[in-house]
Amino acid sequence: MAAATAAQAATGFTTGAPHVLVVPYPAQGHMQPLLHLASLLATRGLRLTVVAMPATAHLLEPLLAAHPSSVRPLSFPASDDLDTSGPTSVGADFHAHAAALRAPLGQWLRSRARRSDSGDGETSRVVAVISDFFCGWTQPLAAEAGVPRLVFAPSGVLATAATHSLFRRTPRPPEGDDAGRGYAVSFPALPGAPAFPWRQISRMYRSYAEGGGDEHTEAIKDNFLWNLESAAFVCNTCHPLEGKYLDAQPLEDLAGKRVWAVGPVAPPPPDETGEDDTASDVTTWLDALPDSSVAYVSFGTMMVPPPPHAAALASALERSGTPFVWAAATTTLPDGFADRVAAAQTGLVLRGWAPQVAALRHRAVGCFVTHCGWNSVLESCAAGVPMLAWPMAADQFFNARLAVEEARVAVAASWGGFGGVPDAEHLARALTEVVGEAGAGIRARAKELASMVAEAVGEGGSTRRELDGLVNMVVTAPWQGKSPAGRLGAN
Repeated sequence: MAAATAAQAATGFTTGAPHVLVVPYPAQGHMQPLLHLASLLATRGLRLTVVAMPATAHLLEPLLAAHPSSVRPLSFPASDDLDTSGPTSVGADFHAHAAALRAPLGQWLRSRARRSDSGDGETSRVVAVISDFFCGWTQPLAAEAGVPRLVFAPSGVLATAATHSLFRRTPRPPEGDDAGRGYAVSFPALPGAPAFPWRQISRMYRSYAEGGGDEHTEAIKDNFLWNLESAAFVCNTCHPLEGKYLDAQPLEDLAGKRVWAVGPVAPPPPDETGEDDTASDVTTWLDALPDSSVAYVSFGTMMVPPPPHAAALASALERSGTPFVWAAATTTLPDGFADRVAAAQTGLVLRGWAPQVAALRHRAVGCFVTHCGWNSVLESCAAGVPMLAWPMAADQFFNARLAVEEARVAVAASWGGFGGVPDAEHLARALTEVVGEAGAGIRARAKELASMVAEAVGEGGSTRRELDGLVNMVVTAPWQGKSPAGRLGAN
């Protein structure tokens, strides 16, 4: 014990426990869930080395502060100028991220994977790699080093399986139908064989299918095909929300690999009223309003609705008389709108940080108008607040379909995405379906789902069991460089 304590003091890193390399994709919506998972793994006794980049290093600070003896950052000079947090092409991001880190990280991993574990903390043997599903390039590195790689999906299992199915099967509209009008992509290997119009398929895949061949689009395809060679998938989801797909394992669209459902990984919500004056202002404003009467509006940190879409929603809010809090960030709102609703005390427009979790859990909020990013869907489900679903891009159409048609805790605002502006009157009617007395039924279902999610993450719940099983597998499996993918995939 004295020797272990001395080694820990010298390295700042817990000795003796299994050592796992964690590779986030450096964009906030991807990093935060993986860092939350890392905290859960550290709490359960694993040592973690987390790859950090200058542009996103600040996001690691809470994790490092909470687990100073079991988590450490790892950065490389080659990544100093790489910033994937901006609005660049996702294909270019894949390519730049891999190019900057592949060689130095591969060297680091090989030096720590094929050695006897001396128990000396920082240089101890790595037994597994957990990396974001946008970091498929880590799969050949892990295979070369002889350790298993687990894919972390910040999305749900439906969206994860469907996205990988696209790159595995490469469906395309028939020749001559360049815009894909009338063409739907089916997913016959998934329960219920869902199908989605071509325009609802992510731009990432459509860009590949419509103009594949350059290094960026090929990097995207390679990324997802590498994921299918991994040992297992770890999804930020849970059985109450996606049991239909989890119970159908093994899923052909994920190459039959085990899916560990460990979500929601976010910790219990803090008292956000102490974080920013905005939170206190929002809470005070909501306190004066009746239960379930307010619409909270947010399209996430990266999704900005175009001015015509924002104008349609602004008109719907005024027509319906629905009180609202709108986390508008950089959204262009109609001239005079913010001043009118402020003067009438019917709406609150926020331009900076918005206390989303606190707002969703306030008794006055009865509806969440959302783009259906997965983090927002999970927050809404955990809070027991029904959604007005307005998907725009990426995995959002999969998530919205799940919330509207399967969980039945959402009403569709629009399925047109960026390409279709809904009628303001239609939006006003949709708002009145969810907010107030008319929404009692859907709110009851949302509250029931929230209770089931809370049970899942509680002691003995399905999420807790999945997380413990994942940790036990990493701790006990004797990889020793021999077919880790096959061994883990069969677990």
